[in-house]
Order: sequence, then C-alpha cells, then structure tokens
Amino acid sequence: MTSTAHHRRIEPTGGTMGKWVKEHGLLLANVGLFVAFFGGMVFSGAAAYSEDQVTHGESAVSVLEYLGTGAFLEATFENWESEFLQMGMYVVLTVFLFQRGSSESKPMGTDAPQDEDPRDAPLKASTPWPVRRGGLVLKLYEHSLSIMFLLLFLASFALHAVGGSEEYSSEQQSHGQPPVTVQGYLASSRFWFESFQNWQSEFLAVAVLVGASVYLREKGSPESKPVAEPHYETGA
Repeated sequence: MTSTAHHRRIEPTGGTMGKWVKEHGLLLANVGLFVAFFGGMVFSGAAAYSEDQVTHGESAVSVLEYLGTGAFLEATFENWESEFLQMGMYVVLTVFLFQRGSSESKPMGTDAPQDEDPRDAPLKASTPWPVRRGGLVLKLYEHSLSIMFLLLFLASFALHAVGGSEEYSSEQQSHGQPPVTVQGYLASSRFWFESFQNWQSEFLAVAVLVGASVYLREKGSPESKPVAEPHYETGA
C-alpha cells in the first residue's frame, strides 16, 4: 500500500539565516559601515579633543567623557542634520521635478506607479495597515517618508545648536569671554557656516548623481539605467 504521509522538509537554521541576511544585505552593510565609521569618529575625536585640552593646559578626557562634550554633539549632529536634509529634500523634489535621461527621475510623459492613488488599490492581507484603515492615517502614511526625514532633520538641527553652543561657550570662557545661549549661538555666523558648509556638499553630491546618471552607467545597480539604454531615455 502506498503511504500517503507527507514529509515536511525542515530547512536548516543556517540556510534561513543566510536567506535573511541576503534579503537585508543592503541595509546590514550600510548599518555596519555606519557603526565602523562612527566608532572611528568617536575614538579619533576623543584623541583630538584631548590633545586640544592638553595644549590649553587642561586635562585629557576619556572616550566616555568625550561623548558628553559639546564638541561631540556638534561634530555628530551638524553632519546628521545635513544628511537628513539632503535625503528629505530629495524625496520631496523627485515628487514634482524631472530630469530627462536620469535614472533618478520618474519617467516623463507617462504615469508612474508612485503616483497611483492608494485609495483605488485593491485591498489584500499584505496591503499596509494605513492603506486599509484610510482617512487621516492614510493621509499621514502617504507622506510618512518625508515626515520622518523632517523630524530627524529638526532633531539633529536642535542638537547641533545645543552641542555647538556648549563648545563655543567653552572656547569663549577659555579666552575670558562670556558664554553664549543656544539662541545666541543660533544667531552666530559660526553656526550657519557649519550648517551651510555641510548642506552645500550634500546637494552637490545629489546634483552630480542626477546629472551623471544620464550619461554614465554602473552595470547591476538600480541607481543606473541599463548600460545599453540611450542617454535621454529617462529611467523608470
């Protein structure tokens, strides 16, 4: 008699983990690079800060002590601020603006999937909960990516101001000058110089990517058009 028993295939744990890593490789690689470079910034920053302290006749600091200084806050968040501004603005600008021939632009002269009204989409179990809920929740979800970047930018902007004012006040006091408030630091040319020097570089990098992707290619990258595609064929 033929057995009708079904044997369930048990997938090895290692295979499951390997599949998960492959499915999340881009995020994991970037998080790993962030952790490595952030650690390098902390240790080198603590060393540089200690050298400056000793030069001015003050005590060196440990890495943990450095993490509580205005210098650390300022150095960290003035950079994060510019990154979140760049990415948030890029998300918003690509909603309305086009670049003929660039893989970074929505296609021109045709409807893009990103412009479809989610209210007209068929609802499935896998449909995101806010879409199924509708109303205000859906309205916020439609712009949740730009909202997230805006909040991260504002938080980084505020922490840049707080850390910068602490560091600037410390420098002022070491020269016999009065400290400054956060509001006073926000009104200083130093704060805006630190911001603008980072903001300009971020938008330069975006402009180079948008323009270069019209003419240059990187085989296998979704940031590039297919290698044989004409220059002025706008990427989908």
